[in-house]
Amino acid sequence: MSGHEFASYFPESGDVVDYADTSSNIDETTIAEMHEIAGRYPEARSALLPMLHLVQSVDGRVSPAGITACSEVLGITEAEVAGVATFYTMYKRRPAGKHHVGVCTTALCAVMGGDILLESVSEKLGIGEGETTADGAFSLERVECNAACDFAPVMMVNWEFMDNMTPAKADELLDALAEGQTVHSTRGAELVGWRESERVLAGFNDGRADEGPAAGAASQLGLDIAKDNNWHAPEAEQPKRRTRSTKEAK
Repeated sequence: MSGHEFASYFPESGDVVDYADTSSNIDETTIAEMHEIAGRYPEARSALLPMLHLVQSVDGRVSPAGITACSEVLGITEAEVAGVATFYTMYKRRPAGKHHVGVCTTALCAVMGGDILLESVSEKLGIGEGETTADGAFSLERVECNAACDFAPVMMVNWEFMDNMTPAKADELLDALAEGQTVHSTRGAELVGWRESERVLAGFNDGRADEGPAAGAASQLGLDIAKDNNWHAPEAEQPKRRTRSTKEAK
């Protein structure tokens, strides 16, 4: 297969973190919180993923200082930390915007207009995928499957769902965020900044987990039909107990 036959949507998936920018807001409080996260796991290195989210909540990206801090707290090499940070697309090499926008273009979302939606949002913000606006207000990425096919096409803002989007609805949403208006996820909480959302992903509860309906009508349609028809799942068969033969007993 020639290089012209396949175009990756994730050209930076193997890039290292931007080591040219050494700025960081990591302080003693951040380090203490890293130790707190590490203490939640039987094996401390299992805490690396939420620790990287904590780094992003402080620095807006996975910074060189963040890599060093994670390495020292967990007792692993910086190369091991960087290897994880560059594997997952949720970890950013360069600062994300105050509001990070992700547009799904996988399968059903694409069929329902995801690519058109992404193009419209990109034109609206004046940036391409993987870029951040000059004022730091918005960043944009193409997301591969938001696991919300029943609400396609789906857009996420700071990891909160915005369902059944259209270019017109996206324009209104982006204008509201730019003006500092209160915006709620379609099935979730009031939107906060991306860094605040990253702190939640690091495991620090903001007390807003129960805001919003969570499940929408499309997701519950099958359950509603079953209730209307008094349908019930069949009883599970009890496994038969195996008795040992006389020969086995001996």
